[in-house]
Amino acid sequence: MVTIGGTGVMVLGALAAAVLAALLALALRGRFGTVTTVSVAGLSWSLVAIALVTLVPTRPDVGIVSAETRSETCSWDYGGPSGAAFEVLGLDQRTLNVLLFVPAGVFLVLVAGRWWSGLVLAPLGLGLLAAYSLAIELTQLQLARLDRACDVTDMVDNVLGAGVGFVVGVLLLPVVRPWRDRVTRVGT
Repeated sequence: MVTIGGTGVMVLGALAAAVLAALLALALRGRFGTVTTVSVAGLSWSLVAIALVTLVPTRPDVGIVSAETRSETCSWDYGGPSGAAFEVLGLDQRTLNVLLFVPAGVFLVLVAGRWWSGLVLAPLGLGLLAAYSLAIELTQLQLARLDRACDVTDMVDNVLGAGVGFVVGVLLLPVVRPWRDRVTRVGT
């Protein structure tokens, strides 16, 4: 039986996604300019990184987790018992869940900020990031093999992180001005 999981798999996946995002940025740069292409690549990479961190089993030795032992519902115990049970670099799980979604919120605003329609698209995108968090939690609930748990606290923390990133992106808009990065075509 082949088992896949652990932080090494997550890091390798994130590195592979970064390479693909860089190639995407190189391919789009001539058409959309540097700020927008870096933002599109960053948003793409952050969405893949979120999926890797939340959907890859935390240990490679999880083995088979029977469907009978998995939870039937999401935990509605806000704040839950797992907040301090998992730490990375001295940061607890709740802080990590917030930080995980910040880049997606920032890049979302910078992508949408290129166009006037971004005034509508950016808030819609924030709603889609919340839906993405919900979809991840529901996937964790349904796939016992992941040995993960569906938790309302994670969803709240993820949306908070996306919201913080959204605000940071709005504050960065006047600095990076993605609308000024329009590519003009010579001879057309």
